Amino acid sequence: MKKIIVFATILISAQLTFAQTAMDFQGPDCNGNQVHLFSDLDAGKAVMIIFYMPNCGACPPVAQKLQTMANKINASHPGKVKAYAFPYDNPTTCSYSSGWVSSNNLPLFTPMDSGAYQVAYYGGFGMPTAVLLGGTDHRVMIENANFVASDTTIFRDSILNFLGVSQSGIKELSSSIQGLNVYPNPATNVVNVDFTAAKNSNLLLELINIEGKQMIAPIEEKSVSGKITKQMNVSTIPSGVYTVRIHLGEAIETHRITILH
Repeated sequence: MKKIIVFATILISAQLTFAQTAMDFQGPDCNGNQVHLFSDLDAGKAVMIIFYMPNCGACPPVAQKLQTMANKINASHPGKVKAYAFPYDNPTTCSYSSGWVSSNNLPLFTPMDSGAYQVAYYGGFGMPTAVLLGGTDHRVMIENANFVASDTTIFRDSILNFLGVSQSGIKELSSSIQGLNVYPNPATNVVNVDFTAAKNSNLLLELINIEGKQMIAPIEEKSVSGKITKQMNVSTIPSGVYTVRIHLGEAIETHRITILH
């Protein structure tokens, strides 16, 4: 079994529910290559970590969704998203971890072992747990126990915001959402969202921060179609970069916007 040196930047606690700062690790991965989390973050990379349980049926599909999303970003911004896969416990060996990555076709994920201290640190007691880290301040952008595949969108939006990347070039607009226009940008008091709904669908409109948290009450409406115009009051939202997320039936589109006061 490979040994990874783990450093806690704040006190480890099984009751900790939100870690502000990443837990560093350094040493050989399960392929024998040297890795160092903080070096990845200092180099400007967004780092995803998935914690899995052996024989967890929900874990591989989540990792595959995250990999597909990250590969799209890496295609236009090479090497900007890195990923690690840790078992949730320490007895699970490197042999198993390497096999888990290989058998589930997850080449983006570097296999690791001995993940018990880290999964406790991030409060991950439901499998899979996924964590998103970034910045030279080694911050935790998202930690999510009981991660489901649909949460991948939140990770994507946070990575793109962190990298300062526009949605254009990463993903084309869904055919269900046409002519999307979010303005003004930057905004002070009100954000207007205009688009055409190509078919009758339920609408959910959200404003989220880089951690994927809703900043205002979402706008919901059933069975919309045709030309749609909505307004979001952002007068009380702190200045910063946020994401407008539109759910139209099964389609999801996002648009990055800056709020300045």
